[in-house]
Amino acid sequence: MYTTELSKYSAKADLGQTSRLLVVEDEELIREMLVVALEGEGYEIITAADGRAAVEFLKSCESNSGESPFDLVVLDLMLPQINGLDICRLLRHQGNAVPILMLSAKGSETDRVLGLEVGADDYLTKPFSMRELVARCRALLRRQRLSNLLLIPVLKYKDISLNPQECRVLVRGKEVNLSPKEFRLLELFMSYARRVWSREQLLDHVWGPDFVGDSKTVDVHIRWLREKLEQDPSHPEYIVTVRGFGYRFG
Repeated sequence: MYTTELSKYSAKADLGQTSRLLVVEDEELIREMLVVALEGEGYEIITAADGRAAVEFLKSCESNSGESPFDLVVLDLMLPQINGLDICRLLRHQGNAVPILMLSAKGSETDRVLGLEVGADDYLTKPFSMRELVARCRALLRRQRLSNLLLIPVLKYKDISLNPQECRVLVRGKEVNLSPKEFRLLELFMSYARRVWSREQLLDHVWGPDFVGDSKTVDVHIRWLREKLEQDPSHPEYIVTVRGFGYRFG
């Protein structure tokens, strides 16, 4: 008879904000060892002793927050109620991108490939050292943090949207073609709406500190931008001249 367990372990209070991990493992001794090792790294640990408890807990948390409540899931393959492969498939089918480290006594190449193909991010074969498990958890969390940093948000202001990753600009629903300097100018303006920029500051940020030339080139590019963005370039709504100071967006 398998018993269901769902419990929470407090992370070290002096570490500030910590990563939150879900550990799903039916063997009590292994589960306790995982908790001790991961808690020792300062992580906040939630445990489940079978697959059904893990799925129900994930559903209840997601229904309240609308997103994954965990930064990483450590998931045993052979679980009572619902096995690790099915949990992994379910999470990926739901669009949940939380990193998953799968644990299993099955160490063949076929088993490892299957675990990775259903959506696991890493696969660790039992028996394993706690030192290696902690290192793999760190690597997955670090990779996730880096991925989040690379997700540059789309900038929007009224009828203009700028996608930094795709280098695309939409004005009133239509794509406009900007030169690299025009794009960088607009990106700078939209990143700091209502800030006033002098010509020298714009040259430094967009053309670079080594630029040699006339500062009037800023005025020329501003005029070109207005022609592409404004409904009436002679009465600009977006890029406004602040006399005696420079330019302001919005």
